[in-house]
Amino acid sequence: MRALPPPISLTDRAADRVRDLIAKSPKPILGLRVGVKARGCSGLSYFMEYAEERKKFEDVVESKGVTVLIDPSAIMFLLGTEMDWVQEEFGARFVFNNPNEVDRCGCGESFRVAQPEGKEPVPAGV
Repeated sequence: MRALPPPISLTDRAADRVRDLIAKSPKPILGLRVGVKARGCSGLSYFMEYAEERKKFEDVVESKGVTVLIDPSAIMFLLGTEMDWVQEEFGARFVFNNPNEVDRCGCGESFRVAQPEGKEPVPAGV
């Protein structure tokens, strides 16, 4: 049986940026919470927020010195995802390189994942 990849990993750039943001927080932060919400024209959107404590059933991943807490409803959507920090000419942002994505909206705000054969699409209220 093949082992599943970690739900998420961070590039060096992303880990550096997250550590920098956490260090600037005025209150104690445990790590970064990452999840998926129903939103956008393709159906799903990533979300990130500071995590002051671990919520029930959250998966915890340590990546390059950063604690990442994964919302339990997002695990299967995120498996194998790499989070990067990209600096471009007109700004900088976190980017999710997700091998489960099969489509992304034109503006890049939302994405869609493949559905197992015979299954209904992911409902809008994930």
